[in-house]
Amino acid sequence: MLGLEGPCWVGPGPDGGLAVSEEFGDVRLFGSAHQPLGSLGDWTGHTFGCPAGICSNSEGNIIVADEQRRQVTMFPRAGPPICLVSEGLGQPLGVACAPQGQLLVADAKDNSIKVYQGLRELA
Repeated sequence: MLGLEGPCWVGPGPDGGLAVSEEFGDVRLFGSAHQPLGSLGDWTGHTFGCPAGICSNSEGNIIVADEQRRQVTMFPRAGPPICLVSEGLGQPLGVACAPQGQLLVADAKDNSIKVYQGLRELA
């Protein structure tokens, strides 16, 4: 996979593919055979600040932590992006989906892992 501009994080993408965040750029999607599929920004019109951590949930939606915009956004398989978390984040770098449906966010500003269930912070 060549032609990326500052690849930072890689995570599972749709249908067995990959999603790759580019520093101060976009999130590029690749199919299961590593063929380029496009980018989340081009597909949705969403503007990223500095996309960092990437994960996908059990429904196949892609979730991206944006370090510069201090938010976590979900990109559903169909429909517009949905901001999941925008308050209380200083420098979100990593994001993961736990099997119990929790959203885990690594915040480098306060050296913490924030745990969200049903879009509210648990810890």
